[in-house]
Parts: sequence; C-alpha cells; structure tokens
Amino acid sequence: MSPKETFTAEERQLLTPFVTSLEGPVFALRNLPQVTMGALFARYSRYPGTLRRLMLDEFGEDLEANLTAAAPTEGSRAQALYERIFLGYGDDSVAQLGGAHVACEWVSNVMTKVLQRPRLGAYLEQSTRYIAYDRPMPGGGYRYYRSTELGSAYETAMDSLFQTYSELLPQAAAWAAEAFPIESAESPQVHERAVSAKALDLTRGLLPAASLSHVGIFASGQTYESLILHLLANPLPEARTYGGLILTALQATMPSFVARIERPDRGGRWIEFLTAREDEARAAAKRFGISRAGNQEGPLVRLLHSEGNEVELLKALLFESSGVSEGEIASHLARLDSTDRAATIAALAGPRSNRRHRPGRGFEGLRYRFEIVSDYGAFRDLQRHRMLTVQWQTLGPHLGAEVPEGIKAAGGAEAYEQALERSRAAWEDLVDEGQALLAPYALCLAYRIRYVLDLNAREAIHLIELRSGREGHPSYRAIAQEMHRQIALVHPAVGAAMAFLDNSSEPRLERLLAEIRGEARRSGVEQREE
Repeated sequence: MSPKETFTAEERQLLTPFVTSLEGPVFALRNLPQVTMGALFARYSRYPGTLRRLMLDEFGEDLEANLTAAAPTEGSRAQALYERIFLGYGDDSVAQLGGAHVACEWVSNVMTKVLQRPRLGAYLEQSTRYIAYDRPMPGGGYRYYRSTELGSAYETAMDSLFQTYSELLPQAAAWAAEAFPIESAESPQVHERAVSAKALDLTRGLLPAASLSHVGIFASGQTYESLILHLLANPLPEARTYGGLILTALQATMPSFVARIERPDRGGRWIEFLTAREDEARAAAKRFGISRAGNQEGPLVRLLHSEGNEVELLKALLFESSGVSEGEIASHLARLDSTDRAATIAALAGPRSNRRHRPGRGFEGLRYRFEIVSDYGAFRDLQRHRMLTVQWQTLGPHLGAEVPEGIKAAGGAEAYEQALERSRAAWEDLVDEGQALLAPYALCLAYRIRYVLDLNAREAIHLIELRSGREGHPSYRAIAQEMHRQIALVHPAVGAAMAFLDNSSEPRLERLLAEIRGEARRSGVEQREE
C-alpha cells in the first residue's frame, strides 16, 4: 500500500483543477502552462516531499493565478526558476520537461525534411499517397512554393507539372480499376478507395519538391530550441522564415523554453557556429573535388558495412538475464555451432505474433550502414524513421528518374516523360540564374537522391517489416526487401528474425487490404453503436 497524503479543504480546492488525483500515487498535471509544469518537475528532483505538496508549498501563487485565468499563464515562481536553472546554469535537461503542439502549414516538400530532422520530436505530415494535389489552394493556384527569387518561368513550369498530374490522375485511376477489377466479396467503396490510392501512388512522382504540405509537430522545449536554431542558420529562405514563425508561436505558449534563442551570447553564437560548420563542410567538399553531383543509372541499395556478429548479438541478448560478465557469456556461447546459434537467436527474438512485437534491445548491438539511391518520394518516407541516422545529398536531376510501369500501362508515359523534362529544364534555368540553392524546388519527386541510412539491427527489423508491407509504396518496398536480402547475407539469424517481411512483388492494389480492414473496423463500431 502506498502512503496517502492528506490535505486541508482549502488545499484540496486549490489542487483539484490541476491534478487528476488527490490520493493516488500516480497522477497527471493539467490546466497549467508548460513552463509551470516543467518548473515543478525541475524543482521536484531536489525537493524532499511529494509533487502535490511542492505545488502548495512553493507554487501556490502560480496555482492561484491560474484558477481565475482564462488560459494558463506562466507564474512568477516558474519563470524565476527557469531563469535561474535553464538560462543561468545552462541545465538543458529542464527544457525537456515541457512540450507543445505546433502546426506548420503550407511548407514545401523540401522544407518538411528539414522540419522532421530532429530525432526527439513526433511528426505527422500530409501524405501525397492519400491526398490529391489537383485542387487549387485557398486564394487560387496550385499547391507549390513561390518566391520572387524563383521567378515567373519557374511558376509556369510548376503550373505545367500540376496540370499534367491533374490529367494523369483520372487516367491512372481508370487503368487501375480495369487492371484490378472488383471481386465479388469486396465492397465497392473499399475498392474505389484502393483504386484512388493506386492512382495517387502512380502519379505522385510528377509532383515537384516545391509541393506544399502541412506538418504537425509535438516536441519538448529542448527539441524546439535546437530545431529553431538550425532553421535560422539554414541558407534556405523558407527555412529561416519558418524558424522565425515557430519561435513566435512558442513565445506565445512557452516563452521560457525558447528564451535563449534571441540572446546574442547564446542563440546568436549557436547560429554562427552552425553556419560556420556548414560553410566549412561545403568548402572541404569543393577542395577535395567531390562537390559536383555524379551521374548514375538506376536505383541502388548498398550495404557499406556492418558491425558485430551473431555471437556478439547473442551476448547482448543474454546479458541482462545472466549474472556473469560478457567474457564468461562468450566462453559458453563458443560451444554452439551455427545451427544452435541460429535457433537460440530465433527463440530469444520472442514469440512475435505481429510486427509490433519487437525483439529485445540486444539486437541494438549490431549495426548497418546503407547507401541508397531512390526517388525522392521513397526517401521522404524512409527519412521519417526516428531511430536511425539519415544523411542526404542535395536533390538534383543527375541520378535520373523513371516512369512507373502503371503509368506506361495506362498510356501516360509520354506525358510523364515530358513533365520530367520540363522539371529538369526549370532546374537548369535556376542554376544558370545563380539560384542553385533553390533549384531543387523545381524537381519532380520521381527524381532520385542519394542518402545514407545508418541503423542498428532492432531498428532495421522495424523499418524493413513496416516498409516491405503489402500496403506500402512499391518504390520503398523494393528498398526494404533489398536491405533485408543484404543483411541476411552477413547475419542470417537477423534476416530470419524478420518474420513479418513481405517479399512479394506481384502487381496489386497496395491499399486494398488496409481499406478492407478499415471497413471491417468501421462496420464493427456501427454494429456496437446500434
């Protein structure tokens, strides 16, 4: 039994709006600004009593101020504590104790990758796989990034790309409906949605990187501070603009968490450092003669190197359950032959009944570094994984692009190829005009980009099982399947642990199974409500 605190009637009245329980040992804070909740936890670590008693003893004025406030307001006690600990002592950990939801709307697909780069944030992005981009924005015009630096010729080219996209979308849908006819057991609505998703998958490569999306972010104050500083140091005007806008939004909701950014001796120096670091990298690449983009035919998945072996994997898997050193574990494992070793690893991966049942952290003892060349659309989906290191080069036309087989079958290959050429020409014009930094906006998502994924075996299992799934886009499904093949060559037991890998390659309506499941869930809910 946990000890129970007692409070006076006045104390209970003051605490009730701000905690979910007055008696239990587990409760949540509510109706308080982020800085007050963060300050409470920051003080909590050095306070001998409970959190509810701390709220009464040291933050009573802040609580009373929020009792009558129309919206949560930062109290003087919380502000003073953050000023002292976060700004004065530089204790960054207290900036992890508060978070905020921020919506970034009308950002380009170039910009979404910059926004999603921090590992410790949560992101949701509008998907070109589910939303058609053939409708005008509020106020008119197609959904793409514009600026005076890009010019009118760029806008003409982008309008042309979107026009071709809008024309090919129904053409692709008509082909998919004929190529994958509805079966007797299928719902017409389910089939129609799956056909629409197939058409969006086939045509999304025509959308330029300038296409506008919406991104929702939830992150801690510390993550936002780092993100904003990187945005303000970024040479892209769009990045600097949104860095300032995010800062303004957080100054209105959790100002103490971002107070260092505008201070010349803190944020100012940090931005100078980030800018200088990137300048040095570009200068070094130029000096070594590796700054120019190279040409290459076709996509690529190459395992550059792996770290660790299956004996080391077994040591890591058994370490927490043992009572001896890793050296002693290794001496016992030395007796195992390859068959026993594989069987033991399979058993220690656990009785997984679906891909969300993840193997243990011992799998993090092995590591892989892949170099990948794929279309920009596939890169966008793989870049979003948090538990890995992803680095990418600047998008350009040098690595080529290809027309999807479905578009060829639908009779749209010529129009698709012409759109790719218009996109490339627009890129070349911008480069010739001295706007190389902005030129990637003009390129279609079908153009390829080179990037590196560096990840441990546990994350590899998650990524490969998820991205190889039959509902996934064909371009990243192929990447996931090839990653699995190359991992299995060096670590067969890790390859075998990917029990939910989908290695099939036959043409299909990728979203059909998901739509059927969704329809079944909706039907079940409706029946329960009846």
